[in-house]
Amino acid sequence: MATKAVAKPQLRRLLETNIKRNLTIAIGLSFVAGAAYKWGVLEARKKKYAEFYKNYDADKEFERMKKAGVFQSC
Repeated sequence: MATKAVAKPQLRRLLETNIKRNLTIAIGLSFVAGAAYKWGVLEARKKKYAEFYKNYDADKEFERMKKAGVFQSC
């Protein structure tokens, strides 16, 4: 009857090894999430703001709000 040798469990520096691995994974995922948010949300938002202010006339909008009675001091 042949017996199989069972590998010894790692008893020394187990926590250190796990922390290094988990920290590396967490940092990598945070960079990926940050980049995805930048390109998925922030760039689209900047594009929409630029498009809005390209055709925005502040004086015309002020006159419209003034006629509507939004301002009490004007």
